[in-house]
Amino acid sequence: MPHSAFTIGKKYLAYRYRALNGKGHGMHSPFVYDFIRQVLNDRQHDPAYDRVEALRKKLRSDHTEIEVLDFGAGSTKSGGNRRKISAIARNAAKPAKYGQLLMRIAKYYQPQIILELGTSLGLSTSYLALGNPAARILTLEGAPSIAAKAASNFRELGLKNIQQVTGNFDDTLKDALSDLNKVDLAFIDGNHQLAPTLQYFNAILSRTHNDSILVFDDIHWSDEMEQAWEQIKKHPATRTSIDLFFVGIVFFRKEFHEVQHFEVKY
Repeated sequence: MPHSAFTIGKKYLAYRYRALNGKGHGMHSPFVYDFIRQVLNDRQHDPAYDRVEALRKKLRSDHTEIEVLDFGAGSTKSGGNRRKISAIARNAAKPAKYGQLLMRIAKYYQPQIILELGTSLGLSTSYLALGNPAARILTLEGAPSIAAKAASNFRELGLKNIQQVTGNFDDTLKDALSDLNKVDLAFIDGNHQLAPTLQYFNAILSRTHNDSILVFDDIHWSDEMEQAWEQIKKHPATRTSIDLFFVGIVFFRKEFHEVQHFEVKY
């Protein structure tokens, strides 16, 4: 079960109290310091932001109802149910702050192969695609109606570097990974439960390398997601993690002689 808004608020305040200054002061890892300065705190306005946010505004005004299949823990309802596109845009789509962070990660590190678990309406996918138009992006979505709307959104933005896979991740992830020789960047926003999240992590590990970056959404959304995040941090392959509260980032660089985990204000 997800944490209540009150619990999330308490946890967020505790995170803000513990977390390192968001400007990187006192940071002893040159790599993480560079990430904070050049990516996390890049305040320059990119015109691409306006394109995605104009689409978000349009989707929030779209009251069309579509049939949604929910395979994960993101809804109190299971099976099929009807939802308005406007409600999905408000409640399920990643906020601009984090979509733009994904874009800056893609722009700065220039990953060639990007994997996304959880397309939703395609806003985060669009940010990733605009971050590196030369990248190949493979995005997985469980609900066919939502995937179809995302495809329409990609066409509207003129994005040509996105390949979609539709279906339950339990059925599609293995084949999707078999089609990739590596994963440079992955955004995991799928089934928010302990076992599936760890399954996704372990599956993607088969395609990661020294410079791969994994971004996990909603790491404090529930007790299970917090357990999953702790286990991911403790995995032998994980060399550094950054907890931004609403997302967690994992790096595998073997040149990091000491395993380090950071909480950074964002």
